[in-house]
Amino acid sequence: MIRKLNLALSALPDAPVALMLRVFPALVFWQSGQTKVEGLWIKDSTWFLFEHEYALPLIPYQVAAVMATAAEHLLPLLLILGLATRLSALGLVGMTLVIQIFVYPDAWMTHGLWIAPLLALVARGPGRWSLDHLAGFDPRTGG
Repeated sequence: MIRKLNLALSALPDAPVALMLRVFPALVFWQSGQTKVEGLWIKDSTWFLFEHEYALPLIPYQVAAVMATAAEHLLPLLLILGLATRLSALGLVGMTLVIQIFVYPDAWMTHGLWIAPLLALVARGPGRWSLDHLAGFDPRTGG
C-alpha cells in the first residue's frame, strides 16, 4: 500500500513544485526588503538597525545595509522569474547564514525553513516553468 501511494505521489509534476520552492522563499526576502525602503531610498530606520542591531564584524554598516537591501530586492525577483536561479538561491542561503551566525543565532528554526527550499533549488534547479529552462540554462530539464 505504501509503495502504491509513493508511486502515485511520484507522478506529481516537478514544475509547479519548483515554482513554489522559488516563489515562497522569494516573498519572505522581498517583504523584508520592502521594510527597509521608502520608495527608492533606504529608510533612516534601516541605517539605524544596521548600525546597532544588525552590525556585522567585518562589513561597515553602510555597506551591509545597501548590500542586504539590494539583495532582498534583486534575488527574490530573479527567483520568481526563474533566472539565474541556482546562483540567486545560493546568494539567499549565504545571506541567511550571515543572519543566523551574526545577527539572530537563536532563530535557527526559521532560518532552516528558509534555507531548505533554497537548497532544493540549488541542488535541483528552477524547473520547467522558468526563464532558465526557456533560455537553455537548466541542464536538469533539458533547457
